[in-house]
Amino acid sequence: MAQLQLDRRTVTTLVAEATTAPSMHNAQPWRFRYLADERLMLLRADTDRAMPGSDPGNRALHIGCGAALFNLRVAAVHASLVPLTRLLPDPLDPLLLASVRLAELSEAPQEKNLWRLHPAIRQRRTSRHPFSERDIPEHVRATLQAAAAQEGATLLFPGLWHVETLLELVRDAESRDSARAGEDEDLVRWTRLGSEADTAADGVPAYAFGPRKRGGKAPVRDFAGRRPVPDRGSAAFERTPHLALLGTRGDGPRDWLTAGQALERFLLEGTLLGLSTSLTSHPLEDRRLRLLTRDPGSGIGHVQMVLRLGYGPKGPATPRRPVPDVLSVG
Repeated sequence: MAQLQLDRRTVTTLVAEATTAPSMHNAQPWRFRYLADERLMLLRADTDRAMPGSDPGNRALHIGCGAALFNLRVAAVHASLVPLTRLLPDPLDPLLLASVRLAELSEAPQEKNLWRLHPAIRQRRTSRHPFSERDIPEHVRATLQAAAAQEGATLLFPGLWHVETLLELVRDAESRDSARAGEDEDLVRWTRLGSEADTAADGVPAYAFGPRKRGGKAPVRDFAGRRPVPDRGSAAFERTPHLALLGTRGDGPRDWLTAGQALERFLLEGTLLGLSTSLTSHPLEDRRLRLLTRDPGSGIGHVQMVLRLGYGPKGPATPRRPVPDVLSVG
C-alpha cells in the first residue's frame, strides 16, 4: 500500500524537536535533508561548527548529532510514525551520519515505548546551578542504567574514590586550559555575552552560565572564564556531586552516535524523574586525560561523557537555530 506524503508542518516539527538536543557548547552541528518521495530524513554533520581545538576528532560532534537523532526518533513516534534508522548508511559519505525512513507505526511496534519520553524533549535543560546533597535512589539509578543499555551503551555510577579522581581530572583540564595560549578559542567562539546573548541562535548565552562557584566540588565549567559578566552572582555547589559515566565498547563514529542516542535517552528519562543534569566533557577533550577517566574494574570500555545529576534548579532554555537554517526539503 502506498504511503501518504508527510506535510511540511509535520516535517518541520520533527526537526524542531530533534534540534532541542544538547551539543558541545550548543554549537548545534547538524543538518537535515528530507526526501519527500521516499519519506527519508537524512542527518548530516555540519563541519562548519566543528571545534578543532576542543574536539579534533569530531567525537563530541557525533555525540551531539546522535542526541538529535534520538529526539527525532521520539518525535516521530509521537507523530504516529516509526523511525527506521540506519547509522552511517553510505561508506563513501562519512558526513552522512544517519538515514531515517519515516514509516507507519505498525511496521515496528517495539518503538512505541518512546512515545512516553516526548514531553521531556521540551522540558530538558542543562543546569549549571548548585544541586542538593540529596542522594539518588537506587531505583532511579537502575532506570537510568536501563535507558543507556537500551541504546547499546553502558552507564556507570562511580564510587567515591573514582569521583575524586574525576574531579581531579576536571581541575587538571582547567589548569591546562589556563596555562596554554589559545586553549579557550572554541569556548570564546561559542559563548554569547552582553546584547549578543539576547539575539543569539546558538552557543551558550551569559544567562545560562549559572553562578560562579565559590565552594563545593561540582564539576561545572565556567563559560565566562576571566571575562566579566554583569550581575552574575556566586554560589556554593555540592561537596559530594553525583556523577555518572556513559561509555561504549568501541570508540569510532558509530560508537559516538550510539553514545549520543544513549545520552539523550538518559537525559529525557532523568527529566521525567525530576532530576537536573549537566554534561562535563572537559576531561574528555584531552586524550591523555580521557584515558584516565576509566575505572579499570568496570569494563565500561571507552568513556564518552561525564554526567552530573541531582536535585536542583532547572537551567534556562538555550537558543536554537531556526528550522529553515538546518532543514532542506527535496
